[in-house]
Amino acid sequence: MNKFKLILQGIIKNNPTFVHVLGMCPTLATSTSALNGMGMGLATMIVLACSNMGISALAPHIPDKVRIPCYIVVIAAFVTVVQFLMQAYTPALYKTLGIYVPLIVVNCIVLGRAEAYANKNTVIDSLCDGVGVGLGFTLSLTCIGIVREFLGSLSFMNMKLFDADGMLIFILPAGAFIVLGYLMVLFNSVKNGKKANA
Repeated sequence: MNKFKLILQGIIKNNPTFVHVLGMCPTLATSTSALNGMGMGLATMIVLACSNMGISALAPHIPDKVRIPCYIVVIAAFVTVVQFLMQAYTPALYKTLGIYVPLIVVNCIVLGRAEAYANKNTVIDSLCDGVGVGLGFTLSLTCIGIVREFLGSLSFMNMKLFDADGMLIFILPAGAFIVLGYLMVLFNSVKNGKKANA
């Protein structure tokens, strides 16, 4: 399959947030602002791309009985690297995201792609799949963060746009569900509309 199509498929057809509804804990908890959502998405994308490559390379040598534990060890190694890099270079973002960075180890998106794609395909294809699904997750979290941040605090990328108060509900968990629901409907309507026209 064409590598660009593989990446595009991860963003649109296999979008973890809007299509498969995976990774809801970090999606709802870390998307209070665009920067937080983008940071969480990029961290997950790096882990996803690297672990897909590692699992693809190691899969032929891993016995079936210990497949999942081995995948978790590979994923945990990359999460640790990302965690140390975030602590060193983006300490404020790391502190804001808190427990959700180490929890990437057991994120169903990462484990799901390892099981569904990386262990059956080549290293390069697995890398492209990881980048595509990771970009889909990053774009989803960033979009949710933009809407929640604007409606909740009338700001964009932590810059105040209006000298007024926003609607607090959009910063709270209930607001995350509302925004996620509407964006999911919008995304799938556009995606299915394009499919019908094709």
